[in-house]
Order: sequence, then structure tokens, then C-alpha cells
Amino acid sequence: MAIHKLRRFVGEIASLVDSAIDSDTGEAELLEQGAHALRELIRVDDWLADAYAQPSAERYQQFLLYADPRQRFSVVSFVWGPGQQTPIHDHTVWGLIGVLRGAELATPYARNDDGSLRQTGAEVRLEAGDVEAVSPAIGDIHRVRNAYDDRTSISIHVYGANIGAVRRSTYAPDGLPKPFMSGYSNETLPNI
Repeated sequence: MAIHKLRRFVGEIASLVDSAIDSDTGEAELLEQGAHALRELIRVDDWLADAYAQPSAERYQQFLLYADPRQRFSVVSFVWGPGQQTPIHDHTVWGLIGVLRGAELATPYARNDDGSLRQTGAEVRLEAGDVEAVSPAIGDIHRVRNAYDDRTSISIHVYGANIGAVRRSTYAPDGLPKPFMSGYSNETLPNI
């Protein structure tokens, strides 16, 4: 396993977060440059330890790979068993999603003035190597699912907080929010 790739990536994201704090273009620049760094990380699939790539028959897994000590960002692997999906949910912080293995389908939503939800575009297919951004500024409500019914898919996510500890919401089709905190599936962290 080439754990040095994850270590280098974490350092790049930390530098980008530091720069974004001092920049007028802040989040937009962070998302653009962070997407480039994430594409590099997922370009070659030889670094994710098996412990953070195991599906569960019950539900998708969210494995913490790194949490910034100041809670400014986190890096996680999402492991999707065949046919698994999230409910409609938000993030409340910026995020980058890059597909490492397999493929994902994401359906974007937005809130109407009356609080109900509407789908804002077609379902987007992300293949291995593709990266997508979310944030409250550009849209951060979606439903994600494994594009395959017969195999596992894995994506790497970077969020602008310790996402497992962020109070977020899932949404019923009528837009009614239900608060949740996702937590993580793992009990140990990689030694980067």
C-alpha cells in the first residue's frame, strides 16, 4: 500500500485550506485546486488499505481516513455495496467527491421557497477518476447510489469539517428535514 499518497494529499488540502482563509476567492479556489489534488490521489488505485475498503451487506460504509486536528477538514472513504444508496441529504460544508473504484450516481436537489424539495438536474454518473464538488453555495443536497447492482464502488470524500461530527439533515420527499450525525464505520485510523 502506498500510504505516502494519502499523506501527501492531506498536506496539500491543509495548505489549500490555509490559503483559502486568507483569500478573497476562498471556497471557489479551494474547490478547484482541491479537485485537482483529489484527481491525482484517485488516479492510481494502489493506496487505500483493505480495512477502509470493506463493504457491509446492511448499508454503505463511511471510513475516516484523516481528521484535521482543528476540525477544518476530513478525508473519508465511502464504500458502497451493490445497489446501496443514501437518503436525500445535505452536508452544510464544502466537499469534494472522487470515485476511486466503480461508479456512483448522484441526483441533485434544492429546496423550494415553501421548504419542499425539487430535483434540479439529471442524475449524474461519476466514473472512476471523476470528481464533483458540493457546498451550500453551489448546491449540497443530493442522493447518491452505487451505479452497480453486482459489485462494490468506492469514493474518496473531502469535507470542510470533521463530517462525522457535523449536524446535518436527511430529507423526506416533501422536504421535511430529519437531523443526523453520520459518525464513522471504523474504529482505527490509518497511520499517515
